[in-house]
Amino acid sequence: MAGRMDTLTRLEQVITERSSADPDSSYVAKLNARGVPVIARKLGEEAVEAVVAALANDRSELVGEAADVIFHLMVLLQAKGVALEEVLAELDRREGVSGLVEKASRSAD
Repeated sequence: MAGRMDTLTRLEQVITERSSADPDSSYVAKLNARGVPVIARKLGEEAVEAVVAALANDRSELVGEAADVIFHLMVLLQAKGVALEEVLAELDRREGVSGLVEKASRSAD
């Protein structure tokens, strides 16, 4: 698992580096230049594509779409100033807690 975390850490670094690059030379910079609503919409589109691939039982398509979801989520997190470490800490906090118990513990918004 450590190797996979290295992949996510490297991806986070690349996204951070490219976020302020020339939008004509970087997809990440182009997304950032267009703003959070566009990044969020793109993440939603990728999530829908992942769902479609899962329902179509297309394993290789699902793998590709899942990678797109993770990538675009990380672009959105970077744009909002949320470090991957914060998300991982929240996952660690939830580890060993029943999903139903955890959901019930959240305040209603």
